[in-house]
Amino acid sequence: QVQLVESGGGLVQAGDSLRLSCAASGRTFSDYSMGWFRQAPGKEREFVAAIAWSGLTSYYTDSLKGRFTISRDNAKNTVSLQMNSLKPEDTAVYYCGAGYGALNSYRREYEYDYWGQGTQVTVSS
Repeated sequence: QVQLVESGGGLVQAGDSLRLSCAASGRTFSDYSMGWFRQAPGKEREFVAAIAWSGLTSYYTDSLKGRFTISRDNAKNTVSLQMNSLKPEDTAVYYCGAGYGALNSYRREYEYDYWGQGTQVTVSS
């Protein structure tokens, strides 16, 4: 089992930045690829970003590339999502997920075995 706990969400204004963190415990963190997904009210959960277990490769949904940056610290068992120039449409609950090893598709929810409880991000205009 891998336990994931997200933090760092909050209420911000458009143009502000936030840094989300996801702390992992229970298994060898460096064995797991990590992803961030988000779910806005009334919408399906969507892929945001992912980083391979090695930390060498990262993936982003095209619309967020350049504003969001994913990183991991295997020594601290954490994965982070730096979000800049936030927009009201970024408002959502953000979830981190863990999938063992290299994933066939980092953008698909079913590739991830473990999920955190989510952290709310609200961006006001």
